[in-house]
Amino acid sequence: MASHGIPPIQCLLTFEAVARLRSAGKAADELCVTPSAVSHRIRQLESQLGTKLFGRGDFTLSADGAAYLQSVRTGLAALQQLPFSQPAKGRTRLRVAITPTFCREFVVPRLELFRNAYPEIELILQVSIPLLDVTAEDADLEVRFGVGGYADRDHRLILREEVTPACSPGFIRDYGPFNGFDSANEIDRADLIRSPLEPWSSWFAHIGLARNEPVVGAQFNDMGLVYDAAAAGLGMALLRPRLGNAWLQSGRLVRLSRRSAPSPHHHYICWKPGTLERWECAAFADWLEQTLA
Repeated sequence: MASHGIPPIQCLLTFEAVARLRSAGKAADELCVTPSAVSHRIRQLESQLGTKLFGRGDFTLSADGAAYLQSVRTGLAALQQLPFSQPAKGRTRLRVAITPTFCREFVVPRLELFRNAYPEIELILQVSIPLLDVTAEDADLEVRFGVGGYADRDHRLILREEVTPACSPGFIRDYGPFNGFDSANEIDRADLIRSPLEPWSSWFAHIGLARNEPVVGAQFNDMGLVYDAAAAGLGMALLRPRLGNAWLQSGRLVRLSRRSAPSPHHHYICWKPGTLERWECAAFADWLEQTLA
């Protein structure tokens, strides 16, 4: 059994709980984490030790697992007697390239939950430019916003949203009223905020209006800036209700229609082939997908 340093205490506690309870679900309840976190911690421990700790799906210990369990229990018992002492914690670095508004609205508010589940992961977030998929440095994982079908990466759809027109209360006061924003007359009275990330042609097609993509008006390449501009009274925006929830909840933006139109773009998590064999990459991908479910 190969070993490289002392495994993280979270992995040892998880191994002991699974071996004792013979259930990932019961171990997750006892440790106040998700079953997915239990699975990834066992995978991390096996990767560090270089051996399988469980022989079958019913959590029967392998020969190596049974022998290691005795050492783990001895060590944990010693730590309980010496609360000021614990094994040195290693930090596994994980670099994720991610689009800015998605990061601000979905990931940053939940980072404490991820840190609590995986304190041994040092998460590094860097900006990725939507649609262009440009990153400052090479990343282990990427969250891309686009049409999918990426030939250079394995990928998984993590968030699909439709779009609906929205604007500020002040814009309604100055240029309204609007009754669904689904007629040529209403559209002609409004300034349309443009973005290659959210083409107006999606809405036009949905309401049965034969009209080309607008070529004049303010334009932004970040959805957060589009929503901020609309909230400032600059014009009408196409809004994703979940991505733009903070603007809706605060009253800065108001939906003009109960209808929503399909968007050509969605959020995907992407990786180079083989990357998810690393426990920390699989852990983050699963955590993010569960967070958005």
